[in-house]
Amino acid sequence: MHSIHDFLAHAIRLEAAAAQRSDELADAMQTWGNEEVEAFFRRMAEYSRLHLKEAMSRAGFRQFSEVPDDGYEWPGGVPPESSDWWGVDGLMGIEHAVEMALEGEKRGLDYYEHIARTTSSERVRSMAEAFVAEEREHVAQLEEVLKAQRQKSR
Repeated sequence: MHSIHDFLAHAIRLEAAAAQRSDELADAMQTWGNEEVEAFFRRMAEYSRLHLKEAMSRAGFRQFSEVPDDGYEWPGGVPPESSDWWGVDGLMGIEHAVEMALEGEKRGLDYYEHIARTTSSERVRSMAEAFVAEEREHVAQLEEVLKAQRQKSR
């Protein structure tokens, strides 16, 4: 990826997909009456919306409708932070929910690291490295939450 506009459009779509998936998972947990995991996914959705807003501001978009609908290249065909539904059920615990969120953040981190390594644009590299730093922070935070959850369950 060599265009800052393309990079930011990808970042916007990635965060929008992450927010949508977290909302969907929270809604599923609400349906099943799993309040603790629902609250966790609601927080994750809010974090994604904050990152989305920041990326839109950096790109100069005021409305989401201004972001292109197509032309995206994702590993595996889907935005990296999209959650996998395969392990979701109404009885899942907070530890499993955190593990799912952590895997999504790690995929997002890998994505931005790949762009930072492979782009020929210094501007894209610099922005990707800023996103890498943010994603590393998210991964570290989720790893701490997971560690605390595991200690609680002992």
